[in-house]
Amino acid sequence: MQKLLTALVCAVSLTAGAQTTAWPEKPVTIVVPFPAGGSTDMVARALALQMGTALGQSFVVDNKPGATGTIGAGLVKRAAPDGYTLLVSSLGAFVVTPHLVKSVPYDATKDFDYISVPVQAPNVLVASPKQKERTVAEVVALLKAAPGKISFASSGNGSSDHLSAEVFWQQSKTEGLHVPYKGGAPAINDLLGGQVDFSFQNVNAVLAHIKAGKLHAIAVTGDKRSPVLPDVPTLAEAGVKGAEVYSWQGLAAPKGLPPAVKDKLAAAAIAAINDPAVKKRLLDQGLEIVASTPAEFSAFQAREWTRWKTLIDTRKITAD
Repeated sequence: MQKLLTALVCAVSLTAGAQTTAWPEKPVTIVVPFPAGGSTDMVARALALQMGTALGQSFVVDNKPGATGTIGAGLVKRAAPDGYTLLVSSLGAFVVTPHLVKSVPYDATKDFDYISVPVQAPNVLVASPKQKERTVAEVVALLKAAPGKISFASSGNGSSDHLSAEVFWQQSKTEGLHVPYKGGAPAINDLLGGQVDFSFQNVNAVLAHIKAGKLHAIAVTGDKRSPVLPDVPTLAEAGVKGAEVYSWQGLAAPKGLPPAVKDKLAAAAIAAINDPAVKKRLLDQGLEIVASTPAEFSAFQAREWTRWKTLIDTRKITAD
């Protein structure tokens, strides 16, 4: 009897191993918790195309917007951890919104297997065409002359552009007026029209407007200059230290992926984002390739979680 049981256990293990290594055997869904057309959607579609080609299965992007990304993230949390439902989201759902919203339908520290951060991008401080300020020192002087009255547009409460402004005000000992919009596009439109004064926007979102002379680039929030804006200084170079902020996208899955699937998924994602054609297209838009491993992403998520919780608590930022 013991030999029979041992044989059965071995058979089950071999079958499970075969099923795991055969992944994917059917189409894979990548949930994007934002509308189509934005930075996160673009990154997800680039991954989907390359990974699908490499692995011989369809990777389908499914946009599930709402509640600042938490609806889509909650759907993925509740999915089976079999590698057939994935999440590509910006940092908001992973490290920001859970500190702003009381009833988030997941625990970002426990409910996901973190696979990779494909890309990141600094934000850029841009001025509307009506503003005469061209340097960080001039912006700081303006803020100090009219505390709480100079408007800074963002794509919403808790977005990386909002947090960039909060860090900037904190580190420069100034205060501006935060004007949240429902997305980056309307914020940029009002900035172009002069209805708001400044904004910290993703480089890729405003690069064309900067090159066309419609917006004035003042500084970037990265720890080094952006290759697509080589003449624009970092905030640190311009005298505001400790205000480095990156917007980033992450690939995750429901907690409990089989190790072999997790390894295969990570390898495919890293290879996809490093494909020469994909890499060039993303770099040309101002994105930076990260392509982190699962261990690197997990450690990074923990650091970002602590950083943004501290800022949100200190600055008393709310979702309202």
